Amino acid sequence: MTLTLTIPAPCDAGNKAQWINANDRMHWAPKAALTRNWRERTRALAHAQILPLMTRAHITATVHKTTGRSYDVANLYPTIKAVIDGLVTDYGLLPDDDNAHLTGPDMRAGEKRDQACIVLTITPLPDGPDCD
Repeated sequence: MTLTLTIPAPCDAGNKAQWINANDRMHWAPKAALTRNWRERTRALAHAQILPLMTRAHITATVHKTTGRSYDVANLYPTIKAVIDGLVTDYGLLPDDDNAHLTGPDMRAGEKRDQACIVLTITPLPDGPDCD
């Protein structure tokens, strides 16, 4: 059973999506606030969707932007890390986000959408020899 969770991107006052980009040199305070925002919205959406807890999973993160311009999806890894922390650490989907419990997150650039978002595709995996 594959699960999906769509996390809309937080936007600034001008309705521009707020990503945490590895190429940006943000001051630590606004970066921490944005990280907290991504984590909290992911936890809240997982809770609202009542995602079942599991021991191991493979997660693919598909990034959808509002423009068709080319970009390097790997630069958005800090955003995906915040989302995974919100899902695993804050919501408790998995016991840990280490290699024994989480395969991925694999990142993909998605098609253009009206609202910027990240779509997580979560596939439960059978328990492995390294799992508790």
